[in-house]
Amino acid sequence: MRREPIGPVAAFAPWNFPSLLPARKIAPALAAGCSVVLVPPIEAPLSSLLFAEAADAAGVPAGVLNVITGDPPTLSDQLVTSPIIRKVSLTGSVPVGIAVNTLAAKTLKSVSMELGGHSPVLVFPDADIDAAARAAALGKFRNAGQVCISASRFLVHESVVEQFTAAFVEQTRALRLGPGSDPGTDMGPLGSARRRDAVEAMVADAVGKGAQVAHGGVRPEEFQSGFFFAPTVLTGVTQDMDVMTEEPFGPIAPITAFATFEEAIAIANSTAFGLAGFVYTRDLDTAYRASEALETGMVGVNHLTIATAEAPFGGVKYSGFGREGGTEGVEAYTHAKYVNVLLPGPPS
Repeated sequence: MRREPIGPVAAFAPWNFPSLLPARKIAPALAAGCSVVLVPPIEAPLSSLLFAEAADAAGVPAGVLNVITGDPPTLSDQLVTSPIIRKVSLTGSVPVGIAVNTLAAKTLKSVSMELGGHSPVLVFPDADIDAAARAAALGKFRNAGQVCISASRFLVHESVVEQFTAAFVEQTRALRLGPGSDPGTDMGPLGSARRRDAVEAMVADAVGKGAQVAHGGVRPEEFQSGFFFAPTVLTGVTQDMDVMTEEPFGPIAPITAFATFEEAIAIANSTAFGLAGFVYTRDLDTAYRASEALETGMVGVNHLTIATAEAPFGGVKYSGFGREGGTEGVEAYTHAKYVNVLLPGPPS
């Protein structure tokens, strides 16, 4: 059995990490022997164009790495339905993933998809509560919460939920808002007015259903331009609120309490997403039980920084299928060829 290049690849990357996410597709595809047609996000195409420029300067032959900018639906319709393309790799939203997968099915293409997430953070009573709260707040508001594996639902044991919330809010208050060009900025603006409107609507829905705003919940008055929204902490959150079932993709941290291990797992697995989950505990038995019970492609125990080049990155359920990173990420751009040889006997 040997692995052979699957063929030309159409790769689609989003805007929130405009250098990292294209690199996750380009590198393993080229390593496996595939050519790539990359469609960068229309909001942030420069990084991808610079990759192409660097590849040309390094002597990569023409036609191996190609970058096309333009209207994503038009380009995806052309590329994904083309008989030349044999593999599609997409990082994006669930609706876009469904649309692209439908197109790919017309010509039976191999597809890898890393779609949305709504990562639960389970905080058990034996954890270092203050440390967990500080790490969770910093992780939650990284890139203004616009991260697919961002911690986005905080499920805390009822015996320590007040302590966790107080420490979480204290860390959140200390965050400094500002432009990304300022080295002192902890959190910048959202990517678009549409994203900010969606975050505001989620906060309004939660408050209208009984949640309390422990911090934030508004557009900061000091920023008259830019799509800023204050880092927001919600308490008294219940499962009927949009913020607990829809991906926030923004700076909202809903905190809710659980009483038993089983209840925590049930809440964590109650969404259609299954990208990442996180567990804070000092007990290895609890950590392993939770990691096995969580319906996610990745689990972090006592930390949130789980993405690394040598490990497979991806999810289950509506969070997609296929993996980027690790040996799995390279094998995704190959197919297995099995050869069975019958050795002839000696000449008669």
